[in-house]
Amino acid sequence: MKTGLWMTLIVLLGGLTYSAPDQAQDAAQRVKALHALLDEQWQHTLQEDPESATVLGDLRYNDRWIDGSLAHARSEREVTANFLKRFVAIDTAGFSEEEKLNQQLMVRQLKASLRAFDLKLYEMPIDQYQGVHLRLPALISSIPFDNTKEYEQYLARLRAIPNALAQATDVARQGARDGMMPPRFLLEKVVVQLNRIAETASTDSPFAKPLKHFPDSVSMADQQRLRAAIIAAIDDDVRPAYRRLGEFVAKEYAPQGRIEPGVWKLPKGDEIYRFDVAQMTTTQQNPESIHALGLAEVKRIETDMTAIAKSQGYPDLASFRAALKVDPKVHPVSREDILNRYRGFIAQMQPELPKLFGLLPKTKLEVVPVEAYREKGFQIASYQQGTPDGSRPGQLYVNTGDFAHRTTMDMESIAYHEGIPGHHLQLSIAQTLPGLPAFRQQADYTAYIEGWALYAERLGKDIGFYKDPLSDYGRLTGELWRADRLVLDTGVHYKHWTRQQMVDFFHAHSDVTDSDIQSEVDRYIVWPGQALAYKVGQLKILELRERARKALGERFNIRDFHDEILSAGALPLDVLEKRVDAWIETKKADA
Repeated sequence: MKTGLWMTLIVLLGGLTYSAPDQAQDAAQRVKALHALLDEQWQHTLQEDPESATVLGDLRYNDRWIDGSLAHARSEREVTANFLKRFVAIDTAGFSEEEKLNQQLMVRQLKASLRAFDLKLYEMPIDQYQGVHLRLPALISSIPFDNTKEYEQYLARLRAIPNALAQATDVARQGARDGMMPPRFLLEKVVVQLNRIAETASTDSPFAKPLKHFPDSVSMADQQRLRAAIIAAIDDDVRPAYRRLGEFVAKEYAPQGRIEPGVWKLPKGDEIYRFDVAQMTTTQQNPESIHALGLAEVKRIETDMTAIAKSQGYPDLASFRAALKVDPKVHPVSREDILNRYRGFIAQMQPELPKLFGLLPKTKLEVVPVEAYREKGFQIASYQQGTPDGSRPGQLYVNTGDFAHRTTMDMESIAYHEGIPGHHLQLSIAQTLPGLPAFRQQADYTAYIEGWALYAERLGKDIGFYKDPLSDYGRLTGELWRADRLVLDTGVHYKHWTRQQMVDFFHAHSDVTDSDIQSEVDRYIVWPGQALAYKVGQLKILELRERARKALGERFNIRDFHDEILSAGALPLDVLEKRVDAWIETKKADA
């Protein structure tokens, strides 16, 4: 027992005597053990998901794809269960709140992974939106291609594509045996996608994109050798594999597809949807209350849109919508026009960020067109995060296809959503936050991430943008779209709506073009619950901001609030709420 300056406080617990320094040392050892286990689990994740490792700039596994076999899925369940057992066994007594949260979030994550496996969600690897056949070429933009080694690794990946697609075929067959089938009409669209890639000449293939520009570090001799080898791999391995998968889907898989669009039709369908809703919203809200919330939000937003319509001289919203459809002023004139508009809005927002945030992103953002092979059926825009070290910038992918039928009115709000202060700002900050374990820097809680991005659209309004009434109308159009999602997702998966009911509601309550309506409806069908996250997350952040404003009064500072929201990375909404409440109490106590 230490004496002198280290006079010991004696704590009696269960008849045993401990000194405070001993207790602190014990807690420190357990924290150290927690972080070692977190690192072990993270390294396992990167090794077993080499595609995500590539996206994050970790190139150790750059020569392989995810093992998508049934055997691997089953073995990973055992590994996950073992990790869960080890994390649960950690005694968090004496831990800081942040360290307790690290353990709690990992336990929550592992339990969700086990539940997803037990519900057999992995048995549907092929769909028109994020199927394996789209995942593989989509990774290309994340590979640096800085040297000969990276081209060699890419060549190995190309040669491994037949195995990756064969694994997906085996898993899909198991899914068919278990009744885990996507809708037939969506699988028929997959056939078109597969055939397009299979039939595209090797030099025009999306897999040939790395050949368009070699870095100076690759010698001319290596360039010639690699070009020939990659073209041969595309012709001999990739295209035949896509053709085989296309034949399987067309002749065997699609004919077994479910007729009803809703996930309720699957075995344990209602249970699956409840799980999806809980995972995507990170709340306890049920489908019925979410459906009602959606209808209320649709009504509120359409009231605001009607006010703009009347300010523009129209008697009602319907006549304004009809006029806008044929107004050339609200349609882009070229693909480049679309890209330039997005770049302009991002440049406009950039100097305003210090007024709203203390934390700012260090990674650059670039606006790029979505690849031609993904245009059809692709959403309006999406964001691909950069690497934590900034070596690859964040990328805002914009669909410039069918440009004459797109509208310019929503481009400002989408630029803020996908770029800054939306996804790019939030994700770039999160993945470089000091002191957080890697799994939290890369956390993927959809309600937080998409809720923040939708909240970011409104921030533009808060600081005085959307000066053009039509641009503000476009912002409301986007918000209405997300409110529609609450109705449509619960409609099809909970209330057993047909696809046509979804389309009809969308047409009646949106300004979205028909081509976008068709692809969006199919997205909600194949990805249950995801569409709920946007509005649920946005409304929670707005609720927390208003709560903080009322509680703190003149002491409320928007920069401090935003930094509190962003400084712990993405979080479940229930955890975020507790965190903000604690921050409010701390601020009040400090005053």
